[in-house]
Amino acid sequence: MTLHHVEIPHPWLLLTALLAVPAYWWSMRSAGRVVFSSLRALPAAGTTWRTQLAWLPDAMFALAIVAFAIALAGPRKGDKASRVKNEGIGIVMAVDVSGSMQAQDLAGKLPVQCNYAPSQDPTRLGAVKRVFEKFVAGRPDDAIGLVAFAHYADTRSPLTLDHANLASAAEQLDFAQGEDDGTAIGAGLELATQRVLDFKTTSKIVVLLTDGDSNVHDIDEDTAIDDAVKSHVKVYTIGAGTRGNTPICVEGTLRQARLGFDDTLLKKIAAKTGGQFFRAEDGASLAKIYSQIDKLERTKIEETRFTEYNQYYIWFVAMALGLIVLANALRGTLLRRLP
Repeated sequence: MTLHHVEIPHPWLLLTALLAVPAYWWSMRSAGRVVFSSLRALPAAGTTWRTQLAWLPDAMFALAIVAFAIALAGPRKGDKASRVKNEGIGIVMAVDVSGSMQAQDLAGKLPVQCNYAPSQDPTRLGAVKRVFEKFVAGRPDDAIGLVAFAHYADTRSPLTLDHANLASAAEQLDFAQGEDDGTAIGAGLELATQRVLDFKTTSKIVVLLTDGDSNVHDIDEDTAIDDAVKSHVKVYTIGAGTRGNTPICVEGTLRQARLGFDDTLLKKIAAKTGGQFFRAEDGASLAKIYSQIDKLERTKIEETRFTEYNQYYIWFVAMALGLIVLANALRGTLLRRLP
């Protein structure tokens, strides 16, 4: 999040500023404790400037909480920037996350089971994540993006050279559930084509991986293919999974299921866009496919990266502490509260 050229890395922490409301209410209701030796020491009745400003320390406490919330959000501004120019291409990975990607025929050496740790994910999607991470690590000069599709398609990461955040986005991919399930290859290809055009490169590549037939046609596949051709986007398609029975967990029970697959559409997409179709029936072949795609042509790309930042949070911490000290000083002297 950026506001007036100031970057806020953790904007959700600004929500802690809402605590200022109950803090103000609690502070207003709290009573003072002052001991008098005689009733004559009590102030005379009537309104004075002190009574009119009695709310001020309470407001200071509330503002201090707001200042702490802003400090937690970590406002900063780029100080030293560098133009990074490397040899690379623009690549968008379009990954199928439909329910059938839970099949475990690409598990490789991992045990086939229903209860598994994320690092031991034996599903098709788990295999894709592992291969994708290695693929990205081997192409530091490429701008790479990520699109996920099932019944709908959505962007998980725009094209970027920040591969750490890209890997994090890939790790968070999960299976579509309920009404979100399905396989909309047309929507996945169309969105991936749009995303790869966001980055200025002469070579634009989409790698589309799916394990099933296209059964959602909100965006016509032929229209998506034509848009890719017109935009000079080369599409490499990967059909993942075996053709026979495959283990898959259904409601916590490991079963054998036969998942249908027709590679006609994938071959058509690759042929019309100048790409290539691949078939991955195990984890090793999937890794080899990504290795082959890794030999794609390269071109120059450029991105601005900030190497140093001016951190502003310390000013808000100082402001909050100053408000607390001043509020306590006023509460104990000029604006002290009687019981």
